[in-house]
Amino acid sequence: MTREEKSQEIENLKTLLSDVGTLYVADISGLNAERTSALRRLCANREVKLSVVKNTLLKKAMESAERDFSELLPTLKGNTSILVSDTGNVPAKLIKDFRKKSDKPILKGAWVDEAVFIGDEQLDALSALKSKNELIGEVITLLQSPVSNVMSALQSGNNTLAGLLKTLEERPS
Repeated sequence: MTREEKSQEIENLKTLLSDVGTLYVADISGLNAERTSALRRLCANREVKLSVVKNTLLKKAMESAERDFSELLPTLKGNTSILVSDTGNVPAKLIKDFRKKSDKPILKGAWVDEAVFIGDEQLDALSALKSKNELIGEVITLLQSPVSNVMSALQSGNNTLAGLLKTLEERPS
């Protein structure tokens, strides 16, 4: 790889890092061609971008990025692949699903919305993270709960003020 190609690759990685919401650093070495193709297909189906990168180029891109990836730098040893997604828990779930039939990929580290997770033992915690849409759904459900309680009280009280007061009086505190 020429110096110009390396510089271009660093710039490409730097651009990727500036736009990324979720970055997983993993080791997929040792997978044969068939298993690697299966992993790439699974990534494509779940809208996760998988790339094999050179540690030195990724390190330079991370060091010059606007965001702080410094805690991930020690994970850049051996073979390194990056998984990029818009949703924080999707790559973790993907890795867990894929490892039902294989011992790889091994999670080296993850950067999810400014939070850093180091080591393969963090996979369960990462897969349990809720996506932005799931959190919004929970908040909406919580906000609707008091309204639905009032509506059910109104309906059970025959839509009269006296009936509503009686219903509310009978409810346990």
